[in-house]
Amino acid sequence: MKLLDVEAVLDRETDIQQNDPEREVMKELDDENTRYAILSHRWGAEVDYKEMTRLMKMEERKRNEVRQRSGYQKIIESCKQAMKDGYKWLWVDTCCIDKRSSSELTEAINSMYRWYQSAQVCYAYLNDVDESTFPTEGDHDKFAESNGWPEWFMRGWTLQELIAPKEVEFFNKDWVHIGNKQHLEFELQTITGIPYEVLTSGLAGKRLSVAQIMSWAAKRKTTREEDRAYSLMGLFGVNLPMLYGEGKKAFRRLQLEIIREFNDQSILAWKPRVPRTGSVLAEDPSDFRGCGKITKVEPGEFIKLIGQYTWRSDIGDSWAQPQYKLAALRDVMDSQQFHTFNISNGGIQVFLPVIPSRDSPSHLRAVLACTRDLDLVTIDLVSSGRSFARTSIDSLLPATYAEVKTLYLIHHQDTNETRHEFPFDDKYVSSHGFTRRGTYPREFTGNTITLSSLAEDLIVIVYANHDARSCFAIGLGYYLGQEWVHVDYDGHFPTQEDWTDFGGRAYDRMWKARARHARDMAEYRDMRYGKYCMKHAHLPRSIWAVRVIWGRWKADDFSVMVDVVECPGCCDGPYSMTDRIVGTFCPWVYGSGFLVVLAAAGRAARPGWRVFWSMDCAG
Repeated sequence: MKLLDVEAVLDRETDIQQNDPEREVMKELDDENTRYAILSHRWGAEVDYKEMTRLMKMEERKRNEVRQRSGYQKIIESCKQAMKDGYKWLWVDTCCIDKRSSSELTEAINSMYRWYQSAQVCYAYLNDVDESTFPTEGDHDKFAESNGWPEWFMRGWTLQELIAPKEVEFFNKDWVHIGNKQHLEFELQTITGIPYEVLTSGLAGKRLSVAQIMSWAAKRKTTREEDRAYSLMGLFGVNLPMLYGEGKKAFRRLQLEIIREFNDQSILAWKPRVPRTGSVLAEDPSDFRGCGKITKVEPGEFIKLIGQYTWRSDIGDSWAQPQYKLAALRDVMDSQQFHTFNISNGGIQVFLPVIPSRDSPSHLRAVLACTRDLDLVTIDLVSSGRSFARTSIDSLLPATYAEVKTLYLIHHQDTNETRHEFPFDDKYVSSHGFTRRGTYPREFTGNTITLSSLAEDLIVIVYANHDARSCFAIGLGYYLGQEWVHVDYDGHFPTQEDWTDFGGRAYDRMWKARARHARDMAEYRDMRYGKYCMKHAHLPRSIWAVRVIWGRWKADDFSVMVDVVECPGCCDGPYSMTDRIVGTFCPWVYGSGFLVVLAAAGRAARPGWRVFWSMDCAG
């Protein structure tokens, strides 16, 4: 590592005019056999390696500009403190790495945790603290941009710079000493979430989970997105090549490297703020927010907790069956397979206890060997081809006891078949004066809709006839492997400004009832007698009815069509589900009962369609 010669730097600054321009201020030394101090700080107007080593060879105007920078003054004050403390050498990240060399930068970043750990003392410079005492209470007015604390505590790189050194001395903006890590361990635990035992004696020998360590970085920020991953390498003792420009892929690479090194399933225990379906790996450290109390569980303890979890799940009628299943689980968990991860392009191969869903054979809940507040952590998975993707299920009805299975977990972001795109035809609604007024919660234009075929998804389209003061909303959704369609109307005709509110209300009602809508549709999913389904819903206090016709969800020609028809005389009561099989549809055939319904749907169905069942009026 390149280290500043404290005496040479200060001598040069004391007599800048008479100093020997050839005198070196930096030397390459071995960190394991050299006593040195190290600086931790927030970057500002800094001085780089070339400027620091060639300062005396600059023209005077340029040299004076460099010396006036806050970053240069920071180096000088650090050298003064190091000399005062009896250290000949000092390391500062801004000027001790020649960043023009990619190999040197990569080596420095991969070695940085060790360099801070090997330092005799670390000077933590808090440039936004005016007071002569360490801030022990949050101040959201003064530190509004950093969660109520000095910004140093919110930066990504300073996490390892706080944990790795044995001694950390804090200084305010005027370089007044305001405390040290050993005496402020409880205050620092409050600010950072890092246990005081780690702050005082480091990571070695501690029973820490991967998720717990990740949680310390959840609220921290870095200027470069990749540094959110690179700044954590030292905490886990792994190394990565630097690929600036790769964005979030850096954090994915970090997690894969951690999985290769450690058998710790808590790396899968993250929980995003917004549910999503896809990779089992987190997108960035913020997904581990709230994981500070997750504890890794050893195999013997895990078997015991699995028994308690199974018993609380209330599956089956007797205790004998769970005991039998637990004996089989114990045999598998004692094997070497249960303690290993294997990574390939096909996914992360892992052995996990899983509980299938009673509602959907493609969904299951996996139990991880870690706990949060003494309860086992579980994650929801959905099949995507031969692999499984992470998803979110509000409530899973277990179909059987937990059994250990070999799973291939998707670790890339582009999950197979995560999006289902299909034509949407609503051109006929305009013939009765209805127009599309909005879509919720996201916009789409044209005649193509995209839904997730793995996650729970819902899009709502609002229509209105202003002259007739009639409106309705159609919901197209997907829940636990089942597509569903619903027509919503709340009896209130919004003003022009209220369409967003109406769409939002319709969306909320359908989202809360999505499980029921999906179950209703599932009862009629047998398509042996036809390719298409139809839903008919009467609009209250009007002569209108809405028709929605759709085909097989997984068919190549899947599409949805909407029409509004006159419905006089056949819609006296609430609509209900009927199971009807009809012949080849002919829009010119009129008759009684259900055939009247079909005849009215002439524009919404194509000649030759075979309609299998419908939601029609019960009148």
